[in-house]
Formats: sequence, C-alpha cells, structure tokens
Amino acid sequence: MKTSPLLPRHEALGARLAPRPEAPGNLTPLTFGDVPAEYAAATAGCVVFDQTDRGRVRVRGNDAVTFLHRILANDVRGLAPGHGNRNLLLTPKGKVRFDFDLVRGEEALELSTPPGSDAGLRAAVDGYHFTEDLTLELTTETHAPLDLVGPGALAVLEHVLGGPLALAEREARWFPEHGATLTPQEVAGHPGYRLDAGPRAAELFEALLEAGATPGGLVVRDSLRVEAGHALFGVDIDENVYPQEARLETAFDLNKGCYVGQEVVAKIDTYGGLNKRLMALRIDHDDPVPGGTRLLHDDGGEVRDLGMTTTWAFSFALDAGVVLAYVKRRHQDPGTAFRLGDSAATGTIVELPLA
Repeated sequence: MKTSPLLPRHEALGARLAPRPEAPGNLTPLTFGDVPAEYAAATAGCVVFDQTDRGRVRVRGNDAVTFLHRILANDVRGLAPGHGNRNLLLTPKGKVRFDFDLVRGEEALELSTPPGSDAGLRAAVDGYHFTEDLTLELTTETHAPLDLVGPGALAVLEHVLGGPLALAEREARWFPEHGATLTPQEVAGHPGYRLDAGPRAAELFEALLEAGATPGGLVVRDSLRVEAGHALFGVDIDENVYPQEARLETAFDLNKGCYVGQEVVAKIDTYGGLNKRLMALRIDHDDPVPGGTRLLHDDGGEVRDLGMTTTWAFSFALDAGVVLAYVKRRHQDPGTAFRLGDSAATGTIVELPLA
C-alpha cells in the first residue's frame, strides 16, 4: 500500500501520526497539536489535508467511456472532458462495492480511490472487461492529492498557482508550470479543492503553507465530515450498505440507464423501503464512542437494538461529541434517544448538517 511522502515533514511540523481508520496500514497526521486552530482554519481560513496516499486507476481506449458508463452508477458518457464526479461501483444487489472520484480527460479516465483500494477497483472493473478496446493501469505512484477546505482556500490557491481561478464544481484544470491538476470538489462534506500535486507534492505542500494554509489532521477532518453527515468509504460505507442508506445520492444517477445494481437502486427510489439510514447523534459525554457500538432503544417497555455507530468525532458546532450511525427506519426523528451499548451513555438524533 502506498504511503504518504510527506510524513517526515509532518513530524517536523509537530504532527502526531496515527493509522487511517479507512486504511489502518497507513499513517497520517492525527493533529498538528492545536485542534481548535485547525478547525478554525477549516471554517474561517484554509486547512490542507494530506491525501497523497490515495490510489488511482487510469482507463484508456476507444471503448473506455462507454464501458465505464455501462457499469458505474454515475454518469460517465455525459461528462465533458476535464469534468468529473463522485462515482460508485455497486454489487449486483445494489450495495456499495467501491466509492471513488472520476475525472474524464481528453485521452483517459482517472479514478482516484481511497488509500489501498486501487488494486481492488482495477480488478473489479477488469472483471467486466471482455472484448472492449481499453486498458486498465494503476497510476498510484504519480497521484498525490492535497485537499483544501475553508473560505480562504481559493485565495491560497490563487497565490500558489498564480492568478484568478474560475472553475466549475468538478472541473479539473491542468497547471503545467506546477505539474498539478486542480479540481473544485467536496472535502469532508464541505466545498473545497483537490490539488493533485503528483511528484511535486512536497514542494506544493510547502507553497500552500507559505501562502497561509494550515495543515490539518484526522481529528478535524472527522469533525467536519460528521457535522456534514459525510460518509467515508471503509469506515461508514462497505458492501453491506445501499448508496441511499449512506447519503450518497450525488454519487449515482437514476436516469442514465442500466448499470450494475441499478435495478435495486431504482426500486428503492421508487418504492422506498430503506431499512436504515446514516444519521447523526449528539452524545451526552465527550469520550470517544467505538465504531460498532449498538444503539438500544426502549420501545414500549421492550429494549430493541435499532442501529450501530460508525464514526465518532467532536463537533465544534455543537460543542459535544457526535456519532454517525445507521439507524433503523421509523426511529430516525430528531430527538429520538438511544442508549449506547451496555453503557449508561445516551445519544440523541440531531438534524444534518450540524453547521
């Protein structure tokens, strides 16, 4: 599994490293020593997150666009070159097998994957490849994204890249003088930017810091995404989850025609019937809540198991601990309270987004 080339620099900046929850074999900054300052930068300035350990699959060939459009859950054929989207490869039963970011280039399609899932995605896509004119290549080693979020992110990028920037959401632009591609997209559930710095990641990371960006770690990333209700592949999303359950409505298209798992996804949209949905619960203490903690509810004198936590984070917006959790239907109203496993602690559903 690829690791971040920036780890020595993070340690020099005082970062405390920890395993990624979505890829435990990879170390990444947990915090740089001042979590409130990192959160303030994300909400009032600019914070940069190291995503240089992400993977990438390149698909090229005369049939690449039509082939991917036929198997993936979101639109491919309708994307103009230089544009992209969040996309999914589903199981035949309509559950999430892979979650990734796709960009359609002039000559190839780039699929940026969470750390460690590049080879799996390549193999899964290749499993649908028979006679089509296309090739699948791992280009992980030249993929080194830096994610920026906050109202000051655009000014920082304009300073580093030189000049005003006017890009539509998910419009990727190549900056040859910097060897980097910039794409406006969600970061931890909030409007942000991805700067794919490639082999010049260390150089561009330093330039971003000099321009006013604050380095951020997992603690703040999870605070932001929990406040937004943003599910993370490998933590909140796996093959047991339908995309609608994980709030992934922007990652699939109900109007593009058939694709793997489409019939199930469309049936859920038409008839409903989701058994669970990712919700946020405010916790009555500040101690971390392990993923997999059961949600117990007194339902007319009967204690029922009605859900499971996936992510805990401290919410600065609520000044309280918050979990993301899958909660069974008919028990998702704001104000519904649950006991957390065998403890005396409780969690109460709150409306998303929190900030």
